[in-house]
This record gives sequence, structure tokens and C-alpha cells, in this order.
Amino acid sequence: MDRGRPLARRFFMTLRTDRLATLYFFHPWKRLAGTRPGVPILMYHSIFDGRGDSRHPYFQTWTSPLRFAEHMAWLHGEDYRTISLAALARRKESDFAGHGKEVVLTFDDGFQDFYTEAVPVLMKYGFSATMGLPTAFIGHRRRQFWGRDCLIWEEVRELRGLGIDFASHTVNHRQLCGMTREEVCRELVDSKQTIETELGMRVDGFAYPYAFPEANRWFVDWFSEALAASGYCAGVCTAIGVAHPNSNRLAMPRIPVNDWDDTVFLQAKLEGAYDWLHPLQYLAKHVRSWRSIGRGESLSHHA
Repeated sequence: MDRGRPLARRFFMTLRTDRLATLYFFHPWKRLAGTRPGVPILMYHSIFDGRGDSRHPYFQTWTSPLRFAEHMAWLHGEDYRTISLAALARRKESDFAGHGKEVVLTFDDGFQDFYTEAVPVLMKYGFSATMGLPTAFIGHRRRQFWGRDCLIWEEVRELRGLGIDFASHTVNHRQLCGMTREEVCRELVDSKQTIETELGMRVDGFAYPYAFPEANRWFVDWFSEALAASGYCAGVCTAIGVAHPNSNRLAMPRIPVNDWDDTVFLQAKLEGAYDWLHPLQYLAKHVRSWRSIGRGESLSHHA
């Protein structure tokens, strides 16, 4: 009985509501109704076998090397082509998604397992990716973030030579909404300058850490202006969805993927069938925002 518990737990967790609704309602409906032209931006984090993680599948951020290889093999077999985040952001609305089956692969947090586990698979299929670096954890000697080893600059430069793009993921990976304007700007500018100095090239992209406070329109507008003033022209956040021609180029939505996503679920996500969760995600953020106001909390940006 004890041996069967992990397998049984995985089975029942796999049958979660978001998966069922996506596969058996929204995906068939999307195919029947047709979809707006868009480009999926996949959001990965760490590539390792983290089966000891007890969080609900929706919140997990790890993908096993075996599952990741399965994802990449499927994308290759389905004739997907990878493009960079910056290249997508530069496209005009009329030309945003008219290039066949494309996908942007993004990775957050700068973990070393991207170098050891993900890149060999990417190279096998001729794929590229964009890695967001929290620069306080990327050094000339190995540092750790969330208890996991991070890349060192020597590896980052080697990866750049292989065609991997790099974006800022701030300096310290803090929740930006709630910090002062000056602190946020330092996170944006200092991280960008550090990467540019180490790589000797321009950095155009930014990946927002933690939940993106999209319900706070004041912050979103101000933050977009701050990104542009800091020299960024491409950005992604954690809002769920396929990127569309009218998406804010400095806060494009992404599709979270992890070890629980088999290729059936991955395909549904790529084709926009997971986007139904975004209104619920937005509503939850809006409720939390109003609760914060009710408790007398305020964002320091308003000061």
C-alpha cells in the first residue's frame, strides 16, 4: 500500500480542475471557434527531478530532464520554430504571428541545470531560448538561489556563444510592486548594466519576478514607462496567456509549464486553450489588491 501512495497521489493530482477544463472544454471549443493569431511564450524555471515537492501541480516550477526532453522532441516533431523574445517584441501588429508555428522558450532564475540539462536538448533540435538572470546570484564563483546552484558568468558567456539570449530578472529577485520608485529603477538599471558588461552586448529583455500585479493599472503603466526609460524593449510577466498582436510588448503574457504537463496538455496550452484561466487570475489579484487597501496598506510608488 505504501508503494502505491505516490503513484495514486500523482494520478489524482493530475486530474486537477484546470487540466480537465482545458482538455475537455476549452481546447475543443478553441478548435471549433478558431483562435486569434498569437505566439506562445513558455515559462520554465528549473530543469531537475523535484519529486519531493509537495505543492499542487499548478504552483510547481520544476520540470524533470525527461519531461523537458519530451516537450522539446514534441515541438520539433510538430515543426515548431523557436524565436527570441526580443525578435517577437520588435514585430508590428500586422506581422506578429504570420510566420508559421513559432514558440518563445523562456527560463527564469538562472539555475545551473539550464546549462547541464536543458541546453544539450535545445542544441539537439536547433532551438534557442531566453534566460532571465537575477544578477545578484550570478557570479564568477558558484552561488545559490532557492537552495539551487546558479550559473556563473563563464557559463553564461559560453551559452551566449551557442545562441542563447539573456534578459534581466532584476538584481535581487524581489517583488517590485511595493518597493520605492528609486529601488525599482536600481533593480532595472543595475541588472541590465551588469549583464551588458559581462557579455559585451545590449540587453533588451526583462522577465518580471513573482506574480505580476496587473490589476494595479497605475503600477503597470508606471512600470512600463520605467522599463522603456531603462532601455528595455521586450518584457514578459507571469500573466497567463498566449501573446497576441495587441499585447503590451513590455509585459507579454506567458504559459507556465512544468513536469505535470504531458504533450497533450502542452499542445492545448500552446493553442491558447489555457488562456481561460487569465480572467480568474486577474480577479484574484484584484481582490487581493482591494483587501490590501482595506487593511490600510499602500504601495510606496504612490508616495
